[in-house]
Amino acid sequence: MTLRAIVVEDEEISRETLINYIHKYCEGVEVVAQGADMKQGVEAIKNNDPDLVFLDVEMPYGNAFDLLEQIENPKFETIFVTAYSHYAIKALNYSASYYLLKPVDIDELVAAVEKVKESKAGDDFAVHTRVLIDNIKTVSDQHKKVVLPVMDGFEVVQVKDIIRCQGNDNFTDFYLSDGSKKMICRTLKFYEDILSEFGFMRVHRSHLVNLEYVSAYKKGKGGTLTMSDGSSVDVSPSKKQDLIARF
Repeated sequence: MTLRAIVVEDEEISRETLINYIHKYCEGVEVVAQGADMKQGVEAIKNNDPDLVFLDVEMPYGNAFDLLEQIENPKFETIFVTAYSHYAIKALNYSASYYLLKPVDIDELVAAVEKVKESKAGDDFAVHTRVLIDNIKTVSDQHKKVVLPVMDGFEVVQVKDIIRCQGNDNFTDFYLSDGSKKMICRTLKFYEDILSEFGFMRVHRSHLVNLEYVSAYKKGKGGTLTMSDGSSVDVSPSKKQDLIARF
């Protein structure tokens, strides 16, 4: 399998270094074009029909998300390259997108490319890029989407359909409004960081709830929440006052 790739990076040295790494260490990847800013990146994507785009998050005259908004019906996966930015990382984690932190580590680069190759062989290539673009364009937080990696692939759900999340060691159980349950191989802390600004609250060391689905609260040392699906969730005493204040 050969992947047609484009590299969009405003710093010439960083761009050339990444291209050299790709040629030397990423078998089956052909860099067919490159760009130094958002405009060149958009033109390169539209003119070359890539399978994979390496995209710097921060660029002159617009960032990576601005660039992607200009692409209709993307048919490529994206590996983002960024210096650490809490805002950017949260957005990328939300869609389970692939990203590399600067300076680029060769092993992480190879691993990200291998994940893209696995995705290319699947039924829904480029889903991560499409979900990220949908989220950028969606104004309502509860209508944003999140990609959940499951045992045999991934599923895309809307935030508004998540009732609660329950931590189970290194796994997180998602309880959805259609009555289904998804076991995800990520920690509850990971999803707390992603979802906390979108109407979710960590009310217990094991529980993260969507406050839109809280039906009732019963007093106690910490208290207990009743969710819209009839489930009960314990509230830690340390979280009690914060919870009450949210209502």
